[in-house]
Amino acid sequence: MDIQEQLKEAFEALQNKRALIHHITNYVTVNDCANVVLAIGASPIMADELSEVEEMVGICDALVLNIGTANERTITSMLKAGKAANAKGIPVVLDPVGVGATAFRRQSVAKLMDTISFSVIRGNMAEIKTIAGLKAKSAGVDSLEEESDGAKIALNLAKKLGCVIAITGKIDVVSDGTLCYTLQNGDMALTQVTGTGCMSTSLIGSFIGASNNAFASALAGILTMSISGELAEKSKGIGSFHTSLINRIGQMDLRTILERYNVSLIK
Repeated sequence: MDIQEQLKEAFEALQNKRALIHHITNYVTVNDCANVVLAIGASPIMADELSEVEEMVGICDALVLNIGTANERTITSMLKAGKAANAKGIPVVLDPVGVGATAFRRQSVAKLMDTISFSVIRGNMAEIKTIAGLKAKSAGVDSLEEESDGAKIALNLAKKLGCVIAITGKIDVVSDGTLCYTLQNGDMALTQVTGTGCMSTSLIGSFIGASNNAFASALAGILTMSISGELAEKSKGIGSFHTSLINRIGQMDLRTILERYNVSLIK
């Protein structure tokens, strides 16, 4: 299936099913994540209480785990929810925010990856290199890495882990271990708004909840964010851009994606 067919399938699935997306996520960006899920046509629920996560994930169509503000309690909830999702065949998406910053984050992500089978892992270059066991430069949750070797890293890690790897940055990369695409849309203003990476992960979760197609969902989610960033109003400052970004995500459709996407297959 070529990329246009992949994207068509992802958008049609989301139109036909209002997927319910369970998040255990970053409290800095939780509101924006909920808003982009609603804007694209899915439904968010944010629940990290240990006593209910197993039951909650059982009524949902996808699970998004984001370690941005994780603690011991929420990691335990993530592990329980992820195991329940795997048992029921519900896709799970991981956002390993700042995984290389501290020992707690590295150990938590290692525990999650040992316990849960993920459909998609999305992170910046430093986060994905850390997961791959490579040296990575970062400043807190921000990557300081060059991105020239992104395709090779994504392809090898996707092959090793048996899931889709999505690297977002100046040039985005998506690989399922066999195919690898670079995506060259977006705008620098996206780096000035907190949580556009987290929002991208929630968009991926929205698409995968409707289609259960990890590769198509990663492509559609990242392109939705990056093209919305291109189209959002920038002249009135970053606050207006943030509002306009949500509006553009709510207006996004397949035709706009196909008119504007800049995607290349790496051979």
